[in-house]
Amino acid sequence: MPIHWFPGHMNATRQAIKDRVKAGLDVVIELLDARLPGSSSNPLLAALTTGRPSLKVLNKQDLADPAMTARWLEHYDAQAHTRAIALDAGEKAPARALVKACRELAPHRGGLDKPMRVLICGIPNVGKSTLINTLVGRRAAKTGDEPGITKVEQKIVLEDGFYLFDTPGMLWPRISVTQSGYHLAASGAIGRNAFDEEEVALELIAVLRRHYPERLKERFGLAELGTDDAVLEAIGLKRGAKVRGGGVQMHKAAEALLADFRQGLLGRITLETPEEMTAWRQAAAEEEAREAAEREAERAADKERRSGRRAASSGDA
Repeated sequence: MPIHWFPGHMNATRQAIKDRVKAGLDVVIELLDARLPGSSSNPLLAALTTGRPSLKVLNKQDLADPAMTARWLEHYDAQAHTRAIALDAGEKAPARALVKACRELAPHRGGLDKPMRVLICGIPNVGKSTLINTLVGRRAAKTGDEPGITKVEQKIVLEDGFYLFDTPGMLWPRISVTQSGYHLAASGAIGRNAFDEEEVALELIAVLRRHYPERLKERFGLAELGTDDAVLEAIGLKRGAKVRGGGVQMHKAAEALLADFRQGLLGRITLETPEEMTAWRQAAAEEEAREAAEREAERAADKERRSGRRAASSGDA
């Protein structure tokens, strides 16, 4: 399922990030969803901030599988000029840890003469505004359960010599990794009009059946797990999403499952491993290369056909 959700304000965000990099930037904080740490990492952001130290913050850790969070922290810590921490944006003490991490990434910055300039970015609905409000101890940023709440860049002084630049949540124009599209949609990072909820729910069931089958059974009182469609239908029956004649409103069943996942009612779940993400990205890159080669071959064939027609026309003359 190809998902494309790039509202107009995201183009403005991209330009704002470019301008911030030109103006001077010491550290980039990327807020990730701990339930999908690979899918929620923005490749466009990496391209825009090349060469800047990066702090990966795995937010919503209280909703993620602790063992998988540890693996993802190790994965990001192994990358050059990168550190990773996990936190729940609503907890004040862990949130303060990112200030310390930023200073470790850019030890030459700090103080009024050389203020620390930090850009904080993340996909929509990842909890960035909640984190900022926790850091400053007041309502500095709007919050909500819909993606795209923040619309303009904000400059926030966290402490003397530490400036935080907040940007609106931003996805990227083309989500080439199919699994990432499903995971982002399941998490609520993508506007609901950009995807089919039933299709996303079925993909979520497939992941849960493989890695967390008992959570699925326990939450919905299922004795056994059949096919993905059968599981979604059973969820609909349990939640009263029935239609006349004994059928099930599958869309309502999908909404119920996605709502439970987003609220953490299925337990602490992580949808992907570092190894899976690496394999998916490699497969997507190979597919893009194949498609590019096909397009180039078609352009060459068109050029040859046009050349042949011109030669034939010249010969007739």
